[in-house]
Amino acid sequence: MKRLFTTEIGRLRVVSMLEGLSFLVLLGIAMPMKYLAHDPSLVRVMGRVHGGLFVLFAIAVAGAATAASWNARRVAVAFVSSMLPFGAFWFERQLREEQRSLEAPPQR
Repeated sequence: MKRLFTTEIGRLRVVSMLEGLSFLVLLGIAMPMKYLAHDPSLVRVMGRVHGGLFVLFAIAVAGAATAASWNARRVAVAFVSSMLPFGAFWFERQLREEQRSLEAPPQR
């Protein structure tokens, strides 16, 4: 758990999960409340939260891309996954595997 906050990829994993969760709350709860219950207040709040988390996500992607020498395709996959419902969770799983492979002891 500690490694989540000590590496660029670990921090990106955390931000990705939070950003993905805020996106699902925005789409699955706030938007139906706006259009079905005619109450846009939750969209205003969650829209700001999600927007802030997306900015943090972009910063975290930049940090991880620099630290891990990602190519442009990998960065594009990160951003596209953040725009798809449940995409952030798929991306986090990819990051978890990448982090495990980086931390694994070299095999002989």
